[in-house]
Amino acid sequence: MMATLSPQKRMAAQLMKAGMSRVWMDTKSIDDIAEAVTKDDIRKLIRRNVIQKRPSKGNSRSRFKVAKAQRNKGRRKGPGSRKGTKKARDPRKRKWVRSIRAMRNSLKEMRDSGKITRSNYRLFYKKIKGGTFRTKNALLLHMREQGALKGE
Repeated sequence: MMATLSPQKRMAAQLMKAGMSRVWMDTKSIDDIAEAVTKDDIRKLIRRNVIQKRPSKGNSRSRFKVAKAQRNKGRRKGPGSRKGTKKARDPRKRKWVRSIRAMRNSLKEMRDSGKITRSNYRLFYKKIKGGTFRTKNALLLHMREQGALKGE
């Protein structure tokens, strides 16, 4: 006769703080387990290693690591692998910040080296902020055309 051990399994899972699927019961001691009615009885069986907790299952990250290494090399990034628009992958704001920082840094270098006056620095700083120039090269070209650069 096979006894139903689900109440014992449930109690053991609760005591070991694990799911019922992780509870292992020794098949040789089924009679002892069936006689266990209270949580205290189950605790004794756990101490005797008649009931044990199976290790939790982990997901292997090896496939992910291989794919990530390929992406770092530039593979797996084609149109079929992309989700979202071009702007979602490289937001407009990030692009703006990159270009603005580049222009402001070059403007500071020119001011500190004496290539432009402080008043011209202020003027062009405001123009950069206003979005007059798309790139650093566009800024330099404009400055050359205006004759704002000294020594050129």
